[in-house]
Amino acid sequence: MKKNMSEEVELLQYIYKNAEMGVIGIDNIITKVQDEKFEELLNNQKNEYVNICTETENILKKYGKQNEEVGVVAKVSTKVMSEMTLLKENTTQSIAKMMVEGTNKGIIEIVEKINAYSNSDAEITVLANKLKNTLEKNIDDLKKYL
Repeated sequence: MKKNMSEEVELLQYIYKNAEMGVIGIDNIITKVQDEKFEELLNNQKNEYVNICTETENILKKYGKQNEEVGVVAKVSTKVMSEMTLLKENTTQSIAKMMVEGTNKGIIEIVEKINAYSNSDAEITVLANKLKNTLEKNIDDLKKYL
């Protein structure tokens, strides 16, 4: 059975918000990073998230919709949590651990969404899996710094 358009849009909105949280998370900590290779890795990951956001926006336009950004409360709470964590310990290892934990949460959520919206248009399913694969790769890359 085919999902209706509103469910397709819901999945796209979720993909956008998940990728946007990756951008926000990296933006919150990138100025604290002291290791050049680690900073380069995070900037590459951020670019991947930005590309997924752009792809999502393009598909949403086909549905006559716009992306819904992450809410202010989520942005502020993420920033506060990052700053509190970095006040305790500002090492490459602690930043990598924080990023792995956040990314792992994103993987769990996108897998739940992929399962819940299993009958979505192929283009949307491919994008959702691209996000999942990107998140998994990002964790593998971050593990080197734990």
